[in-house]
Amino acid sequence: MTERKDIRSMTLPELTEDIISLGLPKFRAGQIYSWLHQKYVSSFADMTNLSKDLRASLEEQYEIFDAKTVLKRTSAIDGTVKYLYELNDGNTVETVLMKYKYGYSICISSQIGCDMGCSFCASTIDGCARSLRTSEMLAQIYTAQRELGIRVSHIVLMGMGEPLLNYDNMLRFLDIITGEDGANISARHISVSTCGIVPKIYELMELRPQFTLSVSLHAPNDDIRNRIMPVNRRWGVEELLDACRDYIAATNRRISFEYAMMSGINDTDECARELASRLGGMLCHVNLIPANEVRENDYVRSSAERLKAFAEILEKNGITTTVRRTLGPDIEASCGQLRRNHAKEASEI
Repeated sequence: MTERKDIRSMTLPELTEDIISLGLPKFRAGQIYSWLHQKYVSSFADMTNLSKDLRASLEEQYEIFDAKTVLKRTSAIDGTVKYLYELNDGNTVETVLMKYKYGYSICISSQIGCDMGCSFCASTIDGCARSLRTSEMLAQIYTAQRELGIRVSHIVLMGMGEPLLNYDNMLRFLDIITGEDGANISARHISVSTCGIVPKIYELMELRPQFTLSVSLHAPNDDIRNRIMPVNRRWGVEELLDACRDYIAATNRRISFEYAMMSGINDTDECARELASRLGGMLCHVNLIPANEVRENDYVRSSAERLKAFAEILEKNGITTTVRRTLGPDIEASCGQLRRNHAKEASEI
């Protein structure tokens, strides 16, 4: 049997070319594309302005990769929703939907698990099963919007996985999600996270993207970063920051540096002063994050007082700094925990 095409990963020009090759009028591609990317349907049967015969023909030739809700936890504290989605092949991924004053923001995964080995993160404990298809990244957003009857306005690629190691699918995702014929979400409302894959940062730079590049830095020097982030042994702090400076110069876009604060590890006044010295003069922003505490490691999040003192040092040295509000603390909203616990419970049945 011929493998069916992944229709939701196709751009509108690609789908149009396919539809015309089937002897169908061009406008059918626009109708189908709208059903997929504006009405978020997960079945050809739901495309009610198409004939029954055409829907049956599409079913034979194409597959809609969707995300089925396995677990859904809603925070009683702030309304954050944590999803565990099952994909067409049975693998699961995590997605977090957050409500802010400006609207809904969603944090999606780009891989099933992660191979980067950051010692403080639950996502990487079991490694990476595979990268996600473009359609599977889109499906995380579409399923949440479909189920809750809402429209997401901001997207963060900061869930499970390293987006720059799923580079081609990530770029295709961004092309589709920002397209006027699709979800039409502004690129300036999208953040792409990386732990520091330097060659890919330079590739991105050539595209002059309009989204925000978020770099997971988490340490001011090689000594600390080598211990908590294995990627630093390949591209050290100075090489990474040089790439960031080149990126800023080429794109004129501010970079956001993510910094998870861990007690006694990277949260001292000395660390703050060193970080300020390294980032001085850069068009950047530091986002301090109270580290998520994970059962499988001994890291403890920094106190509120330590976060405040660290932020004050950065600000006094001219570094724009914010402290991220902790969302969904009662629903295991930190990345990787829900998937691991679900898998463990399933294995014990």
